[in-house]
Amino acid sequence: MPTALMVVVIVIAAAVLAGLGYLAWRQARTHRLRSRFGTEYDRAVERHHGRAGAERELMERERRHRDLDLRELEPSRREEYRAWWTGLQERFVDEPVAAVADADKLVTVVMTERGYPTGDFDANVRELSVEHGRTLDHYRRGHALGARAAEGGASTEDLRQAMVHYRALVEDLLAVPANERAAAPKVRPAEATRPDGPIQPAAPAHGTAANTAADTARRS
Repeated sequence: MPTALMVVVIVIAAAVLAGLGYLAWRQARTHRLRSRFGTEYDRAVERHHGRAGAERELMERERRHRDLDLRELEPSRREEYRAWWTGLQERFVDEPVAAVADADKLVTVVMTERGYPTGDFDANVRELSVEHGRTLDHYRRGHALGARAAEGGASTEDLRQAMVHYRALVEDLLAVPANERAAAPKVRPAEATRPDGPIQPAAPAHGTAANTAADTARRS
């Protein structure tokens, strides 16, 4: 084979391999972002009318997230917030609209203590999406139902569903870190899966714990 032709073949082969490598890298990136952001990935694609813009936005969220000084909650604080949630569920019986509104406030309070910047609902979604993308759809649905309730347009069942949605996100925010899970008390499966039950694992709520959580809410 003439030398010139061999060079052309090598160049074409290298270009093909580079192209295949780029496609493989793009597919791997797409898979990673889909896995991390869940339904937020699809929302971003719809908003940007394509994957390229959506993935740039989501990677920018990851970059900002790396700059945050996030911290895990102390076990005692985690239990205080679980006690707060249990109180909200009890309050729901008599004051469902107020309980749903306070569930939304609880999310913001926990975010603040963990080091997330907070703002309006959309800002909170952006900040939570990197680590909590899998439960953000619950946040969106709970917030939407809560907004409808504030306008007087939600049924009791809507409000109950809002609490179920908020519970999913609150559980995620209060999850025990992997390095602490070995010491966490075990929960019976039936209790752990109850949609209207207290967040598990939960310690008995003491008056001082509930008061501390309430004080945090008032200060926020």
